[in-house]
Amino acid sequence: MKEAFIFLATGFEEIEALGTADILRRGGVRTTTVSIDGNMRVMGAHNIPVIADYVFEDADYSTADALILPGGIPGSNHLNTCTRLKELVMEKYKEDKILAAICAGPMVLGGLGLLKGRKATCFPYFEPTMIGATPTDNGVEQDGNIITCKGPGFVFDFGLTILRELRDEEIAQEVAAALLVNYR
Repeated sequence: MKEAFIFLATGFEEIEALGTADILRRGGVRTTTVSIDGNMRVMGAHNIPVIADYVFEDADYSTADALILPGGIPGSNHLNTCTRLKELVMEKYKEDKILAAICAGPMVLGGLGLLKGRKATCFPYFEPTMIGATPTDNGVEQDGNIITCKGPGFVFDFGLTILRELRDEEIAQEVAAALLVNYR
């Protein structure tokens, strides 16, 4: 079974994290939420508390097929300053795993130099944080193993794009149909 990890930090965008988790779980992807804050309970940007599956130190990333970075402020800033997370992202990048980031989340990938020479999208005005990228205005942009998304209004397309890569197009279409989403 394919496995994805979604990282939560205080101030994360709830729709982006939980919507993506929901889509992937519906599509048969083992999806684990991980708190980088050291506490299982993480407060979202809109004051919705979420209980993560693990704290960062307790999760086993050896079977990870995808790492997902939701946006939200200050959540994305916290992700961007988490050295352990950035080391994990680099490790999985070298293993050619899926790296996905939405809204302000692509700042982490940009800061690590992983967007250099790639097309990428993000929330408006965060383009300078996508260092080396060729910014697009698309809702979702995929360039190789990196998937970026403009923001919460595109969470279905984001989740379904990740699902398509981890499973296949047919399963992504089935989940989209079940959710009444016009996908592709």
